[in-house]
Formats: sequence, structure tokens, C-alpha cells
Amino acid sequence: MVRFTRRVAACLMLLALPAIGSAHAQDAYPSRPLKIIVPFAAGGPTDLVARVLGEAMSQDLKQPVVVENRPGANGNVATEAVARSDPDGYTLLYNSSHVAISPAIYAKLSFDPRKDLAPVSLTAMLPLVVVANPQLPIRTMKDFVEYAKARPGQISYGSGGVGNVTHLAMALILKLNGLEAVHVPFRGTAPALAAVASGHIQVSTDAVNSAQGLTNGGQVRGLAVLSDKRSPVTPDVPTMEEAGLGKLEIGAWQGMMVAGGTPKPIVERLHASVVKALADPGVKEKLAVQGATILATSPEDYARYLDAEIIRWTEVARDAGIKAQ
Repeated sequence: MVRFTRRVAACLMLLALPAIGSAHAQDAYPSRPLKIIVPFAAGGPTDLVARVLGEAMSQDLKQPVVVENRPGANGNVATEAVARSDPDGYTLLYNSSHVAISPAIYAKLSFDPRKDLAPVSLTAMLPLVVVANPQLPIRTMKDFVEYAKARPGQISYGSGGVGNVTHLAMALILKLNGLEAVHVPFRGTAPALAAVASGHIQVSTDAVNSAQGLTNGGQVRGLAVLSDKRSPVTPDVPTMEEAGLGKLEIGAWQGMMVAGGTPKPIVERLHASVVKALADPGVKEKLAVQGATILATSPEDYARYLDAEIIRWTEVARDAGIKAQ
């Protein structure tokens, strides 16, 4: 009987080893470098904030945090990569509002952002700004409306990709004003902005943090900010309401996510690190310089926000006449 009891105890110990090992692995997290995947090109609004946070999180987590840009398919290439990654907390997605827009644009996605991704925290909100090539006779939004109405279908506008928030924002502006223009998608907003500056396209929208350099430097002309007040980083650019076209608020929100199924203790550790980074005075200063409003939410609040945003952008896509692909 004693021998049998010892055998049972030994078997139970062996069965418990994987769980113990898993618990130790979580307790030791992180024990190696982390990777933040950014769905858009380097230099864009999402990339700029991701690098600021990655640096601060690296100091807190005591591990290198590498930022990797993986643009394509309006952020879906990077999003799928994270959704399909091991749920161990070492591969993070620094997402924009594309995770809420894609379900409204693409009829078939290889992932469900509400099931295959786990929210960590919202991080920042950046208002969009409408910009035009400065060589055009367009100084205001009303000028743009008149110019475009006189040239139906001859104006081209850029975006960070099909279904990107910059795409939907401009498409909605066109629809609200009865305009027709050709959409030219780019792999990120940075190349779209460069195309406006060079004259390859006439107008585009971008987040204020990535547009402020060219806007304030005169390489592109800011026509209106899509927010309820002017941005401190582009103070000379009026709001849409000030421009006389009615109130319109569209911002590019950002957040951090990991693969669905990531253990809760790891999600909580990452959440604590993100919140700590956002509270850091140095990070606050860097984000303020970019015109970003800091957001810091619980994973649960982020999940609820995501649900609401999917509903919102589905309506915007429908109103703008953008069909699911």
C-alpha cells in the first residue's frame, strides 16, 4: 500500500511539472527580448509613438524591445502575424484603428480581432489633418471643394492603404461635399505625404504628428484638422468647423495588443508596463510634441472600446460608399 501511494504521488508530481514549469515561465516573464510589430512604414504616426513606448517599456521590463515595421494590406499583414504568433507575450502588435476598420472593409479576414487578439491598453489618439500640395491654388478647405467640383474625377488623394483611417476620412469628406476623386493607396501614410509634397497626388490626410514637419515647413499645406480644436503642433491649421464645412472629428487611435490566449498574468504585466511608460514625464513630453492625447485603459475597457469602434467604422464605411472586399 505504501509502495502504491508512493507511485501515485510520483505520477502526480510528473503530471504537475508542466504546470509548474508554465507558472515559473510566467513568473520569470520576460526572460528574453520582446518584439513590437508596427503595421505601417517607418516614420508614420503609428511608428513614431511605438518607438517612444518601446524604449520606455524596455527600461521597465529589463529586456530589449525591438520595433519591426511590417506594412501591407492596411495593417492586416502585421495583425495576422501577431494573431498567429505564440501567445507568450513576446510578440506585440502596436495597432491603430485599422483593427476596427478592417472588419468593415474586408469581407473575409484570416483573423477576428476580438477573438484572435488580446487587448493590452489603448495608448494615444492623434487627430487627422487634411493637406494639399502647396503649388495648387488651394489655401482653404472651401478652395479645395471648389477646385475639386470643377474637376470631377481628376483629383487624386492618397492614404495609408485601402481601408486605412486616412482613406475613410477623405472618402467621407468627399461624400459629404459631393466630390469625386481618385484614391491612391500607399503602404503607410509617410509615402502618401511625400507624394503630396512632390505633386504626384494633390491631397491626403495624415495624423498631425507625422504631418507636422512638412506642414509647418511649407512642403505641404494644411487645410483643416479633423478635431474639435486646433492641434498645438499645427496651430495655424483651422478645424473643419472653423474652415466653414461643419464639425467633423476623426482621429487615429492607437493601442497595444498580443495574441489571443496569452496568459492573463502576462497581459497584466504588459499592461502595467504600458501604463507606466505613458505616465513617464519624458514620454509625456515626447507625445505632446507629436500632438498626441494620451490614453491608458484597462484591457477590459479596450475590448469594449474596440467593439464600439467596429460598429462606428462599419457605419462610416457604409456612408462613405466603401464596399467590403
